[in-house]
Amino acid sequence: MPSLRQLEYLVALSETRHFRRAADRVGVSQPTLSAQLAELERRLGLQLVERSRSGVLITPAGEKILALAIDVTRQVRSIREIARSHQGGLSGLVRLGLPFTIGPYLLPLIVAPLHRAYPGLRLYVREDMPTALPDGLESGLHDLLILPIPIRNGDFESIPLFREELHLVGPADHPLAAQGTVHKSALRGEPILALAPGHQLRTQVTALCEEFGASLQTSFEGTSLDTLRHMAGMGLGLTFLPDLYVRRTLQADTAIRRIELKGRPLYRTIGLVWRQSSALAPAFQRLGDDIRNSLRTELPDLMVL
Repeated sequence: MPSLRQLEYLVALSETRHFRRAADRVGVSQPTLSAQLAELERRLGLQLVERSRSGVLITPAGEKILALAIDVTRQVRSIREIARSHQGGLSGLVRLGLPFTIGPYLLPLIVAPLHRAYPGLRLYVREDMPTALPDGLESGLHDLLILPIPIRNGDFESIPLFREELHLVGPADHPLAAQGTVHKSALRGEPILALAPGHQLRTQVTALCEEFGASLQTSFEGTSLDTLRHMAGMGLGLTFLPDLYVRRTLQADTAIRRIELKGRPLYRTIGLVWRQSSALAPAFQRLGDDIRNSLRTELPDLMVL
């Protein structure tokens, strides 16, 4: 009979379509994963995977086995969650997914306090595109997400953590930078830089461009917040950057400057998201409280919700 671990390897390979990435995901070496999948095929007397230079394909028989493997691994994960939920605290491995625009700037503020509060917790952090994170939560790749909310999925539960201001920034020699505070009408026709499609921040910036009459620069798209900042510093356009990033980088960069907008501040809301069916839901609620408390301590002026 196949082992649970072999089924987990098959699921990981189906999700990544790449032996090395699948091995990284399950925490083993590539030769180990390959050997165990070959042993699984030998035990079943079926070819499950087609290996070629162009990638990995699951055979028709493999797809049938895979569907059952996904169900089995989900059930086992639920058993583990139920056991952990009755152990009196959050412990063991929790897989946390975050976007690239949040992880590097939020985690330094919360990891140490969480480790003190939950010494048995092992947080496995994976960064991904915001559009891919909900699918990963649904499939079981992630147990928990931190990302902009709301998320329109009836199978998820979420709580807000904090509200993060979006700052308008531009090159230090830009005419608007010298004015101190400007009205949003001053942005009419101004070129605005944004991240590439797939980022929720791009969607929000696109909406702001429409509201302000600004010109979204689709020919120059940022692959990260750093590239947006550098392109803005080189005069390619203005851009909107989230507060946690601005706090860590803007003071040391003399090439760009914040431009204050009159009227209501611009925000995005960051929340904690998990599957409603998760047995760890009560523990995740407490985790959210601890994250908020850590942020209140580290950044008293941040709008913690």
